[in-house]
Amino acid sequence: MPFAPSSLTVLRWKRRLRSLVALLLLAGMAAALWVWLPASTTTLPLVHVIDGDSLTVRQADAALTIRLTGLDAVEYRQDCARADGSRWPCGHEARTALERIAGRGPLHCELAARDVYHRTLASCRTAPFPDGVDLTAEMIRAGWAVATEDGYAVEEAEAQARRRGIWQGAFTRPADWRAAHERPAPAMTAPDT
Repeated sequence: MPFAPSSLTVLRWKRRLRSLVALLLLAGMAAALWVWLPASTTTLPLVHVIDGDSLTVRQADAALTIRLTGLDAVEYRQDCARADGSRWPCGHEARTALERIAGRGPLHCELAARDVYHRTLASCRTAPFPDGVDLTAEMIRAGWAVATEDGYAVEEAEAQARRRGIWQGAFTRPADWRAAHERPAPAMTAPDT
């Protein structure tokens, strides 16, 4: 004689199945909201531009260092070559360009994550989306940075074709320049005995 579950066991399994289906629906709705809702934008007053892709803003009672996403600007101490071969401080000019583009603030930033240097990665505009200037796009378009995301390839191609900023002559890509100018870690010394 085959085993037949009791009506109480069947009822318990039906409840469990309904609960599981309800949880899956809730999880699906939460995932859909996560994907379709835009990231929250934070309005931050500009405090100081560090270099062509980093700046400091004031948030509550603390300063927050932001690294713009989607670009890699020439380093502050980096030099570039003009078309005639003469050297010029392109890193200083990149910083000046970001100061001009960002203005006095406030900035409207979508905060993403933190990098290994404890900077907050963000995409920033001079006014809430869709208005205002996208700092990353403008720095790349003006020729002060290279694109690190495909979404800015058009701006980089425009800067390169019009020989703007760093594209007017020879330059070392910022990542390569950093690797070549990496400061060695301080030497460990043995304690005096």
